[in-house]
Amino acid sequence: MREVEELEHKSRRRDLLADDDTLYEFYDQRVDVSVISGRHFDAWWKTASRDEPELLNFEKAMLLAGDASHVTELDYPNFWYQGDLKLKLSYQFEPGEDHDGVTVHIPLPLLNQIESEGFDWQIPGLREELVVALIKSLPKTLRRNFVPAPNYASAFLQRVKPMEAPLLDSLEKELKRMSGVTVVRDDWQLDLLPEHLRISYRAIDHKNRKLKESDNLYTLKESLKEKVQETLSKVADDDIEQQGLTTWSFGELPQKYQQKRGGFEVKAYPAIVDDKDSVSIKLFETEEEQQQVMQQGQRRLILLNVPSPIKYLHDNLPNKSKLGLYFNPYGRVLDLIDDCIACGVDKLIEQQGGISWQPDQFETLKELVRAELGDTVVEIAKQVEQILTTAFSINKKLKGKVDLSMAFALSDIKAQLESLIFKGFATQCGWKRLPNIHRYLKAVERRLEKLPIDPNRDRVHMLKVEAVTKEYRELLNKIPKGQTIPESVQEIRWMLEELRVSYFAQQLGTPYPISDKRIKNAISDV
Repeated sequence: MREVEELEHKSRRRDLLADDDTLYEFYDQRVDVSVISGRHFDAWWKTASRDEPELLNFEKAMLLAGDASHVTELDYPNFWYQGDLKLKLSYQFEPGEDHDGVTVHIPLPLLNQIESEGFDWQIPGLREELVVALIKSLPKTLRRNFVPAPNYASAFLQRVKPMEAPLLDSLEKELKRMSGVTVVRDDWQLDLLPEHLRISYRAIDHKNRKLKESDNLYTLKESLKEKVQETLSKVADDDIEQQGLTTWSFGELPQKYQQKRGGFEVKAYPAIVDDKDSVSIKLFETEEEQQQVMQQGQRRLILLNVPSPIKYLHDNLPNKSKLGLYFNPYGRVLDLIDDCIACGVDKLIEQQGGISWQPDQFETLKELVRAELGDTVVEIAKQVEQILTTAFSINKKLKGKVDLSMAFALSDIKAQLESLIFKGFATQCGWKRLPNIHRYLKAVERRLEKLPIDPNRDRVHMLKVEAVTKEYRELLNKIPKGQTIPESVQEIRWMLEELRVSYFAQQLGTPYPISDKRIKNAISDV
């Protein structure tokens, strides 16, 4: 009976299991007429089972009242495979409930290894229904180009290879090929999809008990981040996690850490963590987290083992530059100097080939930093001083009485300055971008010179910048909170600055051709 009930959940039908009358007839034909109570049944069955032990056994076919031939293992699998991982699938036919549809069960120690790729295609048995629902979710003006939706869905699935690319990417491409009509990502109204067509992700403990469940894998990961971290730390039984380190005293640091636990291959990513006065080694869930933390941790470990360049900076920085650093609007000058030093170390790490994982590599890097950090920090401090001095000059022009015709432009400039110069901007933006930031500020100065002459022209350019900036912010809003912003998305932020240069100070030039259309294309590509 359990198997037939499972078939009902998979096929989303309630008419496969034989009804009570059928079951009654089955027992009525086999149980002796003398049985009128539980005691009578026990006595009768004790004898009858010796002669016919399978007399009361059901065959699966006896319980099937409907045709379930379409519910195959291929179309409705019991497991989902992702790389070397095998994850159990369960099915629920419970319309209106959160867990309606397909649920993938993910053991907590494996949660950090599961990626969302592939799940958007659903199981094969629900795939065509999903594509039909997606087409029907389009606004009416677009939807009428793909009628009847089932025909387009069938044609689409016959042409593509599932999971070779994201589902929506493939569907947009094929719909345009079939109809000539362009469907963009924002056209899909995914909130209109029936619940059972969204895969649910259920994290389970070592006893298969549900910890949490969500139809968003990233949300599930974030909600269980601390528990996953605890699990990874428990796995680290050979002292890979350490604290209070001030030197590289731990041998080679593996880029990936694997351990067998409870039948699972647990994977984690070790990194050196910046603890200010020391460093520690911790395991992280993803390579992205590892790389981000490792950069900061290695920088700190280097600074703990080389002399401070502050005295050298004081002796070699021109007086003009020293004075310019006092234009720092964000806290103490020492904090700004620390920012310059951190930026300088990052530059030398990158020029040496990046992060070190072996003690001999780190030793070579450390000695390079020891030899060159002073001069490197002086050069960075000079650039930072130029940026701060120019920003100070701009801010002075923004004060005082404001002509109403220029108010919006001045407000825009103020917001731009705040996005370029903030506490820690040198390290966060990186040494390569410092000359560009200075150029962006020089472009602001040119804009301020031309603004009183033709404020209407300025406003036309500003509205174009605002329009494409709005699209960029919408793109940022689609990235789950806490997730690292991809480099391709970060680059668009700087394309917006280059667009400003092209509009307001074209004579300063840009490193590559730029236009609002190019930025929109970059956003679409992402």
